[in-house]
Amino acid sequence: MEVQASESRQSVSIEIIPADKVSAEDKEIIELINSLSLIVDHAKIQDASTMSIKGSIGYSGEKLPYHISMDKKGMAIQLEGAKQPLYISLEDASLDYIDLEQYNEQAQEFGVKAVGFLLKHMPNPSTISVKKVQEKVNDESLSLTQLHAEIRGDELVKLVKPLLTNAAKDEEGLKELIGAFYDAFYPILSAQFGSDALGEGPASSKEFAVAAMYGVVQEALAEALKEYDQQFDAMFEEMPELHTVFGKDTVLKMDMYFDSSLNTRKQNMELTVAIPQSEGVPVKSFTVRSEAEMWNIGGNVAVDQVNLSTGKLEVTDEEITPGQVLRNFEPGSIIYKLLKEEMQITSKDVLIGYPGDYYEVIKKNGASFVPLRYMSAELDAEIKWNKETKTITIIDDITQEEIVLTVGSKQAKVGGKAVTLSEPAFIHEDGKTYVPLRFIAEALGAKVQVDGDGWITVTRD
Repeated sequence: MEVQASESRQSVSIEIIPADKVSAEDKEIIELINSLSLIVDHAKIQDASTMSIKGSIGYSGEKLPYHISMDKKGMAIQLEGAKQPLYISLEDASLDYIDLEQYNEQAQEFGVKAVGFLLKHMPNPSTISVKKVQEKVNDESLSLTQLHAEIRGDELVKLVKPLLTNAAKDEEGLKELIGAFYDAFYPILSAQFGSDALGEGPASSKEFAVAAMYGVVQEALAEALKEYDQQFDAMFEEMPELHTVFGKDTVLKMDMYFDSSLNTRKQNMELTVAIPQSEGVPVKSFTVRSEAEMWNIGGNVAVDQVNLSTGKLEVTDEEITPGQVLRNFEPGSIIYKLLKEEMQITSKDVLIGYPGDYYEVIKKNGASFVPLRYMSAELDAEIKWNKETKTITIIDDITQEEIVLTVGSKQAKVGGKAVTLSEPAFIHEDGKTYVPLRFIAEALGAKVQVDGDGWITVTRD
């Protein structure tokens, strides 16, 4: 739980077992999920806020290499086929008045104490063993201690009551844990809400706060233990499917390998969860597998930073469009195909009420008109307006082609080619510029359909 400088590699995969009868569509989805894998070839942790990861994502027989680096300012992600790295800023102006950096150490200490408290009071599962073994880590043969444990779903449920019972008896441990919580989070709460962040009374006194919170926790534990068996039976009676999820076929298997300093050097995990069977449920069970090994723990580690010198694409920018994202990737790349064909990030479905919608369709000389800015915004197109010539330039978000038309004129251009409109664009009495609906939609790569009730659907694949 303690963040130390280290290097590691890891792999994660998932396997879904289909139900006896599944549709062709469900089977295809299951096969797609089973093809997913996450490979970390080399992860480097320099400190709690600085790290880098190089690896690949497996998908339908393809591999998508990635490189990620993170520091206090943000996270950069370089994917194969990207012209510029994606960037996620971790600097939130709204949190400038709270310096969270100074509380990281206390928060980490609380996390360590919380896990330690749970492990101390959790009864051992029926299958657990410890032995000395020789294992290879980063091609180096090491003498390690192997901890092997298996927990079934039905056994996990039975371990909860003894855990709560043991925790309730440990007054010293509970107060120490509450004190660590106070040290980690009270400064943040008081900075944001004032000295009464934990309620009335001398909350600034740690001794008072710990005593008060200990009383609340003890009361909650006593109440939970008093009616534990009845609540447990009632829950399973109300939701009988829990007998499957927390049954003998749900199993967690773990192998952890420690060095003489109790650093985790290698770990293998396999979690299988059984799914209750009923009509329409295509999955019988799923299994998640993970393997990892760590080295250079506590050593000198320098992360591999993603190169941002040629620019970056700020994915947290609220104004970023699907076209901008797609254009950042080479058309022949795996990620381009995934975004365009599988995730369909450029797809649009716009439903327009006719008439009576806020953006009302106007009928004029047999043609339907819509406000230019509304339809352009729905299809993420950019608009440029020349006030002197009353010329409108619309830039397609996907293709970057320009559509040029003039208010009052039937002559227009789409991608440099001249076209003639059935009716010209006009400025309505409400001050908005209206354009022929079918023309603007089709020029931006969409289709228009009208149902029997007059509702209009504009669709872009």
